[in-house]
Amino acid sequence: MDIISNFLTYLKVERHYSEHTIINYEIDLRHFEAFVVNEGFAPDILSIRGERISRNYHAIISEQLSKATVARKISALRSFYEYLLKEGLVETNLFSLITTPKRDKKLPRILSDNEIESLFESIDTNTPLGLRNYIILDLLFSCGLRASELVNLEIGDIHLGRKEVLVHGKGGYDRYAFLHDVLIENLQQYLTYTRPVLLSKGENLESKKLLISYRGTNLTERGLRVVLNSIIEQSGETYRIHPHMLRHAFATTLLNHGADLRTVQELLGHKHLKTTQIYTQVSAERLRKNYDKTNPRMKKNEKTK
Repeated sequence: MDIISNFLTYLKVERHYSEHTIINYEIDLRHFEAFVVNEGFAPDILSIRGERISRNYHAIISEQLSKATVARKISALRSFYEYLLKEGLVETNLFSLITTPKRDKKLPRILSDNEIESLFESIDTNTPLGLRNYIILDLLFSCGLRASELVNLEIGDIHLGRKEVLVHGKGGYDRYAFLHDVLIENLQQYLTYTRPVLLSKGENLESKKLLISYRGTNLTERGLRVVLNSIIEQSGETYRIHPHMLRHAFATTLLNHGADLRTVQELLGHKHLKTTQIYTQVSAERLRKNYDKTNPRMKKNEKTK
């Protein structure tokens, strides 16, 4: 029995974790499994007894890896052993008492309004893939979707008449996001003309997924990253972009234009308000920069230095 594979299936099917997150979990768990076997502590991961091994492992990776990576690995192992505990396969969570280093708090890079506009303007919507890519960018930025939420959207989740999209969020939490008029018009054209063209290139003509790849298959998270990279390349920009950057831009744009934190929390699908509060820091930092640039007293002080 490969208990790690069972756990990964549980994360995918019951917890609705993203493909990217599951891949990282597997990397972290297999790394610990190899450590246990290669060092001769136990023949497999289920045979470990005593917390000395977990402390030893923590000490070793803390010397080799960054704080963020150590925290991620210990968090993955803590979740894994909690699963084993619930399944009755172990008697204790070996990592429950291991404390992880506090990560350095870094504010996410936020795309400016001009950068966002430049990305949209670089896309040729007269081609099937161009229209699809424009919709992808718009859904990420205008609805604040996670990568996994975007690629898992189905046709039935789109409610054009109500100007809403049903989003199947992290941990099985569903929410509604709102569609603006231009996005609705593009989705109508995509669903009527473009999607059937893309779908005809593949074998599964009965697919319910909203977004289809150039090969006629369902768009994956990996494929989404390729799409975003191609948009950046076409725009002539040099920075790297990932779906979460557009989610960050969505949140800070709302806050900068007067939305309250609770509203942003609901729209992002955050379970806890604390998760949303990082965007108030980003928003405040931008306000400070704008203040420094526009306040006449600040300008006067700069001249006297």
